[in-house]
Amino acid sequence: MKIFYQQVIAFFTVILTLLVILGFSFFHLMKENVYRNTWFQLENYAHSLKSSGTLRLLEVDDSRESLIVNQTKLESFDELLQGQGVHMTIYTKRDEIIYPNNAFKASISKKEWKKLKQGKIIYRKFDIAGRRVKKKMVKPTTNLDVSLPEPPKKLDSAYSTERQQLTDIFVPCFNARKELVAVISLGSIASNIKEAVTAVEVNLLYALLISAALGLIVSFILAHYMTKKIRRLQSATKQIADGNFDIAIKNRGKDELDELAHDFNRMASSLAASNKEIERQEELRLRFMADAAHEMRTPLTTINGILEGLAYDVIPEESKEKSITLMQNETKRLIRLVNENLDYEKIRSGVIVLNQTELNASEIIKNIAKQLEAKAQENNDCFELALPDELPIYADYDRLVQIVFNITQNAIQFTQNGTIGFSGERGYRETVIRIYDTGMGMTSEQVQNIWERYYKADPSRTNKKYGESGLGLSIVKQLVDLHQAKIEVQSQVGKGTTFTMTFPDKQA
Repeated sequence: MKIFYQQVIAFFTVILTLLVILGFSFFHLMKENVYRNTWFQLENYAHSLKSSGTLRLLEVDDSRESLIVNQTKLESFDELLQGQGVHMTIYTKRDEIIYPNNAFKASISKKEWKKLKQGKIIYRKFDIAGRRVKKKMVKPTTNLDVSLPEPPKKLDSAYSTERQQLTDIFVPCFNARKELVAVISLGSIASNIKEAVTAVEVNLLYALLISAALGLIVSFILAHYMTKKIRRLQSATKQIADGNFDIAIKNRGKDELDELAHDFNRMASSLAASNKEIERQEELRLRFMADAAHEMRTPLTTINGILEGLAYDVIPEESKEKSITLMQNETKRLIRLVNENLDYEKIRSGVIVLNQTELNASEIIKNIAKQLEAKAQENNDCFELALPDELPIYADYDRLVQIVFNITQNAIQFTQNGTIGFSGERGYRETVIRIYDTGMGMTSEQVQNIWERYYKADPSRTNKKYGESGLGLSIVKQLVDLHQAKIEVQSQVGKGTTFTMTFPDKQA
């Protein structure tokens, strides 16, 4: 089943359940109100009967009381009540009726009679089959002084054959000594109440049907609103799968689906950036392969030519030593090219483990300057050292040498007739080393890319003598990170470049 229909069913089920609960609650409340209104009306009739003087209490002697009834007024009052569908009965005892004569005796339990003696009004409710389903007692009534003689022998019954289908109340009447002398029972035919309840049921049913129809419409609207966002995500996902990463989903940030769309846009942007980076890395890799092939082909061609010359004895005796030296240099270039790639992969894969100790950075830098002095002089470069005699640094000796050597060699390669300088100082729990030159410098874009593998700031100025492959500075960055140190580059085109490295001290 599609999620749209699942959402429709879910929303409609919730709405319908709510409507049914509210409907039954409302119906129950209205039904109770109908009975309460009926009881309230009957109670008012009973109080009117007590206050109208229809009943009078007459004391004959101390041992007996007689009830005298004004038959004419009582019958007139009864006819008035019957016109409104109300039937009246007057009890003097639990099983004795004085009005009307031969009336149906509604069952009054001993418990109910006891409550009546306590001055409480009893409310009773019958269903349409005449079965009592509920009783209720409330506050005591006020005393009513009544006086009736012996009940008439013959009185017409005021009840129809439906008199068992009643909702009735029992109101107690007391004499001056607060003794129960009579109970007035007023009842309304249940069919009258049923008509009112049925009318409420019909109106409520119509309201429920209309509300259910509106709920179904609302469910469709809500489901469409929800699935519309999901369909947008689905469409965007297909485009991502087809390789189109330049896509963005509009969202207003109102709900979780909007947040999901926002995260999807971030993912698409990240994939687009990653794809561009992959393409750039592939371009650099292809360039490196071409450069590496060229770098390797040249020395291999040179070595092969010299070997053929030696094999066919075409090289003069006085040139053999020079030829062998040339083969050695070309072989070293090949070894250096292979080692640089191996070092980079080892560092990146975490194979290399540092052996950090307390070293004198000044001594290491001075030794490297002596080693590269001859290469610097070939470019008419000079070294400038501003180092203290002791410059403590916590680092791996071989890797520190490799870092300084690669940066210095890079400076020599891109500096002609200039200066390459070294400086160092102690900071707060750290050592700062700077290597600067007055060479060709770099643009801000080139500075951002110099740490990339195979990247060359100026491919046209490849110094074959040093076997420059675009890996030197990448290795430097990896080794600096391995030392948990920092390296920063500042450069201006035509003015030179400065590398600043900060090595932290050993942690206590």
